[in-house]
Amino acid sequence: MSAPADPVVMIRDLHKSFGDNHVLRGIDVDVRQGEVVCVIGPSGSGKSTLLRCVNLLEQPDSGNVQVHGEELTDPDQDIDAARRRIGMVFQQFNLFPHKTVLDNCTVAQEVVLGRSRAEARAVALANLERVGLAERRSAYPTQLSGGQQQRVAIARSLSMDPSLMLFDEPTSALDPELVGEVLTVMRRLAEEGMTMMVVTHEMAFAREVADRVVFMDAGVIVESGPPEEVIGRPREPRTRAFLQRVLDPTHVPAE
Repeated sequence: MSAPADPVVMIRDLHKSFGDNHVLRGIDVDVRQGEVVCVIGPSGSGKSTLLRCVNLLEQPDSGNVQVHGEELTDPDQDIDAARRRIGMVFQQFNLFPHKTVLDNCTVAQEVVLGRSRAEARAVALANLERVGLAERRSAYPTQLSGGQQQRVAIARSLSMDPSLMLFDEPTSALDPELVGEVLTVMRRLAEEGMTMMVVTHEMAFAREVADRVVFMDAGVIVESGPPEEVIGRPREPRTRAFLQRVLDPTHVPAE
């Protein structure tokens, strides 16, 4: 039996504060090749900050972040080069409103990766096909639903050939009826073996797709494990209280 591969992401003793607000308090997380790790927890628990520290959109105060064995927190690290292997999908779609769907998916390929226009278009079309939007290649973002715009944002990230995808609450800005189409694309990526870190409040998705669920509260990891344990049989009182609120919004905790 072969030894497990080195983690794609290795985070050690990560701390981050905003003023007096200590948002991350010594986080340790590994993500292995092909693994889907869903990060759940209440608002303000540090989930999104953790994700943004992985590609240094937020600069940690201390600790280190390694991606593919390269320490991103090393002052001598070429962050732009390291980020080329990391795709990120945000709550907001961040599409260029004056560019077509196809052009939104080609501009970074041409500017950052130096691909020819023909190659960039071919890659973009293949990824738009993956998310089910190749036929909307000539549309502008304002002509698309929110779910379609988020799927374009995913295709744009995939067009950069990332080996790691970060999703920060990718469905939180969507109307409920549009959430499913985005989650379907993410399920397909997981089935294809994409390594993913997903901050989400979609518990059914986390239960179904995640290899591991990390529950955060007040800047620390309270509980981590397979979804059938963390969501199905949580050990910690804080995890149980959170899930009771999320899964049963009508529940009123006892005084």
